[in-house]
Amino acid sequence: MTATGTAPPPTLPTARRITGVGLATASGVAVAVQSRINGELGVRLADGIAAAVISFGLGLLVLLVLVAATPDGQRGLAALRAALAGGSLRPWQCLGGACGALFVAAQGLTIGTLGVAVFTVAAVAGQSGSSLLVDRAGLGPAGRQAVTPSRLVGAALTVLAVLLAVGDRLGDPGALGLALLPLLAGVGVAWQQAVNGRVRVATGSALAATLVNFAVGTVALLAAFVVDVAVRGHPDGSLPAEPWLYLGGPIGIVFIAVAVAVVRFTGVLLLGLATIAGQVVGAALLDVVLPTTASHPGVNTLLGAALTLVAVLLAALGPAWRRQGRTPS
Repeated sequence: MTATGTAPPPTLPTARRITGVGLATASGVAVAVQSRINGELGVRLADGIAAAVISFGLGLLVLLVLVAATPDGQRGLAALRAALAGGSLRPWQCLGGACGALFVAAQGLTIGTLGVAVFTVAAVAGQSGSSLLVDRAGLGPAGRQAVTPSRLVGAALTVLAVLLAVGDRLGDPGALGLALLPLLAGVGVAWQQAVNGRVRVATGSALAATLVNFAVGTVALLAAFVVDVAVRGHPDGSLPAEPWLYLGGPIGIVFIAVAVAVVRFTGVLLLGLATIAGQVVGAALLDVVLPTTASHPGVNTLLGAALTLVAVLLAALGPAWRRQGRTPS
């Protein structure tokens, strides 16, 4: 407290952390929209991998234009080459896009059968646990972070909140085996956010780091698509005419750009919790504004969305990070 009895303003790291949480939550809403789009595109094409190739490929095309047209993007590519040549950035730290490719492929392959709800539960379970381990190992640009009680409770509350929101739709035993794919994709998301953040720090450009993510992801998906065609043949579906079904890639650009920009302030776990909150809230809003059925979100869904926000606030406003060497900046 100050002499006047008012609370002092938050420190710069805390203010940045709170701003980062807000941006990450908004990007989580975008992920909910992307999941709906990519899932529907996968159904229309009758091939989830083909839908993922289209989503990632369009995002890559947009980024190539943006990087070539902006000084920030050009400087970022030059810095990327220098960082790789100098050894300050390792080649394996540029492979986060492979995990993003897995996540988008899982959207197209499973949401048509599982629905967004079960997909979200499986992905959240993988992401929350993996984020704790990634932060503890210090893989992200924020460095090694202790598993404080507030962060641990926040992660646990987030999983419980999502289960509360969609628990009435988890009764199909046949969905459990298929849910392993989004579970694995969720584990990969935490690692993706960590290494993408390191690329952003090394290049000084969120745009360049996002381009690296999409380039790697597109290559991985094209390789998977070649194998898919060789095994199963060409997709049975045809390209849909609705323009909105091709917005998954551009939405993914926003999500990845926000993640690589704020992860050094929030850490991987808090970034993951915030995006999870946005996903749950975004899914509830989609059910209200653009329902796929006549039903609207029930009380449990709304309570689960509210609880995710509480969990994120608890983790964000808890005790400051305990890091080795220096405080976050």
